[in-house]
Amino acid sequence: MTSSYKELLKQRETLDAQIQEARTREIEAAVAKVRQTVAEFGLTAQDVFPSGRRARAAGSASKVAPKYRNPATGQTWSGRGKPPKWIQGQDRAKFAI
Repeated sequence: MTSSYKELLKQRETLDAQIQEARTREIEAAVAKVRQTVAEFGLTAQDVFPSGRRARAAGSASKVAPKYRNPATGQTWSGRGKPPKWIQGQDRAKFAI
């Protein structure tokens, strides 16, 4: 038996409501479990969410060495990102370091 468009929309609304209710219940259960674990082990927010310095340092990109130098001013450019005005539209080979 084929359902009509309106019937299918009604089913979707019902399913969406059920999905939201299930998600809310599962989030509440997860938060309760996390709180219990935090209390059990005496964890602090710093233990669970360390400051980003250590975590970011491991994944952050290092500074890129410059590839080009403006002989008039000494300004440099790594060749990444938007080119500075002093090199735009010119042969980059003459600025290579």
